[in-house]
Amino acid sequence: MPGDGALSVWEKSSTAQVVPFSRPRKLAKVPFVELADGRLQGVVSSGSDIGRVYVSSVEAGTYAFACSTNNNRPCGGAHGWFCKHIRALVGEAVLQYGVERVARYLKVEVPDDGADAASVIDAMTATRPAQGDRSAAAQVFSRFLRHLAYLELEPVTVPLPEMQWFPTTRAVA
Repeated sequence: MPGDGALSVWEKSSTAQVVPFSRPRKLAKVPFVELADGRLQGVVSSGSDIGRVYVSSVEAGTYAFACSTNNNRPCGGAHGWFCKHIRALVGEAVLQYGVERVARYLKVEVPDDGADAASVIDAMTATRPAQGDRSAAAQVFSRFLRHLAYLELEPVTVPLPEMQWFPTTRAVA
């Protein structure tokens, strides 16, 4: 019985569920997007400079937003409203995770039918969110660089040592 100190069969055998993409997305504009640390956050490519990316985020519940370059300079378009980088981030998050999951994570009320990235953005901007703290940008950019490092590895069928903390699907507790 759950709650009596003993683990149920489900609790003993559960692993992190991998959720498939809602739809395939192109990685050129938004190469990294995640729902983590109470925020929708990610990396958005600059439209004008190939060497520049923006680290953008929207906080769940308050919709406080932040956007800065990879060298921690503020985004010129994020002054009192969502810049194009944040709008692109929300759009790609909806493609990757689905509108229901993004809205639920960010605590956004959207219509049950016909909801899309634009309706999520509209609902958040209607609350007139404040500009948030950019301090998490370094951590987000670091995770993005870590993901890029995996792309440089040769394909192998043996486990990667740093991924060993993931339990195997047939492990018995």
